[in-house]
Amino acid sequence: MDGWMSPITMDVYASTLSPALDILFGFYMLVVAVFSIMGNVLVLVMAFKRSSRMKPPELLSVNLAVTDLGAAISMYPLTVASAWNHHWLGGEATCIYYGLAGFFFGIASIMNLTVLAIVRFAVSLNLRSLKENVSWKQVKMLCLWCWLYALMWALFPILGWGRYGPEPFGLSCSLAWGQMKHEGFSFVISMFCINLLAPTIVITCCYLGIAIKLHFIYKKSLLSSNPIPNVVKLQRRMLVIAILVSVGFISCWSPYGMVSLWSIFHDSNTIPPEVSLLPCMFAKSSTVYNPLIYYIFSMKFKREVKQLLAMCQGLKLCNVPDAINNNSFGDNVDNDDVCSRPGVALPPNLPTVTWSNIVTLR
Repeated sequence: MDGWMSPITMDVYASTLSPALDILFGFYMLVVAVFSIMGNVLVLVMAFKRSSRMKPPELLSVNLAVTDLGAAISMYPLTVASAWNHHWLGGEATCIYYGLAGFFFGIASIMNLTVLAIVRFAVSLNLRSLKENVSWKQVKMLCLWCWLYALMWALFPILGWGRYGPEPFGLSCSLAWGQMKHEGFSFVISMFCINLLAPTIVITCCYLGIAIKLHFIYKKSLLSSNPIPNVVKLQRRMLVIAILVSVGFISCWSPYGMVSLWSIFHDSNTIPPEVSLLPCMFAKSSTVYNPLIYYIFSMKFKREVKQLLAMCQGLKLCNVPDAINNNSFGDNVDNDDVCSRPGVALPPNLPTVTWSNIVTLR
């Protein structure tokens, strides 16, 4: 009887959640996918509009948007379809693909954030023009290194070190944590130490060093009654956004990492499927936060997004003066917008609309 029942009970790709929860999870992932794709596409469009005036370190922010967009496009639709089907679609083949893609984009993101922190720390050591601190060639090589490094780790389970498998709730795939208690234990420990713990320490130390340096510069300026240099104000704004982006990513993935690590030392079957679902949902939402952080904390990015949306809707298009500093967020700049209505021709003496001041991504 037990042997006859095993083909049914061993369907690891069937959802262990209730049908209602499957539907809700599908809608949640659909919302995450839509907002992630829209937000990161906006970031890339803004970067493309000012590509001729982009500074080398900004390419790392663009690279980060590419990783988030890649994850949303290549993974989330399959999750939505599987959730609404109440069963993982495609079986083992798509499960391995999904796990590889998730691991690949996740490692690429954390490494990109680590490199970005190191570059910002190097720039802060000498607050001069960014071009004098890091070159385009160097940044392009760093971006390429992030992708190749992530690909190397993503291929390890395919080559036999580690393993991909379904999540306990059956509607997603990742590293098969519960199956690596023995033969894959070295992979798990190495992965956590090298790709989570070490990057977190490096990011924390870099941004802490920048914060300390800026603190002493501010303190020195106040004591000497000298005005605070604009480049220092710029570094402070950049620091706030960079810290929020890094904290957002690490915070999203830490609960999932802790639950996964716990399943290595304990029986993963003791974790209710609903409980294992929550860290996974939180981790997958990490691709949404970066555009939101740019939009909330960069007034210039928010203004340019609104102008782009207005142009696409055919409602109005506002001019942004060329006098805005390319390396600032334009928070304290007052702009006299020149708007046009659909179907109404503008007088010839009005200024020409320009996209030369697209936001500097931080």
